Amino acid sequence: MKNGYLIFNFTLKIRKVLLCDKLKYHVIVKKSMKISELCKMIEDSIHSGKYPLEDQEQKNFANSVKIINRSDSEDLKSTDIKIEVRIQNLYTINNYVPNIQHLPGLIEMDILDSFKMICRRLGRISPDMISNN
Repeated sequence: MKNGYLIFNFTLKIRKVLLCDKLKYHVIVKKSMKISELCKMIEDSIHSGKYPLEDQEQKNFANSVKIINRSDSEDLKSTDIKIEVRIQNLYTINNYVPNIQHLPGLIEMDILDSFKMICRRLGRISPDMISNN
């Protein structure tokens, strides 16, 4: 811990056909960070392109993503944390319990996975259906 900040280091392994790449994420979280602050920080990072995006479709939807705290509390130690990841009319809600080790980093990785999954689903929807909603 340095100056009231906790630093989490994560290594994410991505499997390709014959290669295995490692991406390192360094998450800096204030010790008393609120859930909505964490959501906003991750949303801003996606908007600014700080995370590696896989294709042009994800880059197109990066500015449309909304990450919302649906919990009753702002405390990362609360008993029921709910995070919504939304692009247009598609969304996911992930639930967390506080005793998961490195919870802010886990939330970050789940948000990125949800974002990529929603992008894939939006890519399969015809443009007519998106414009009607």
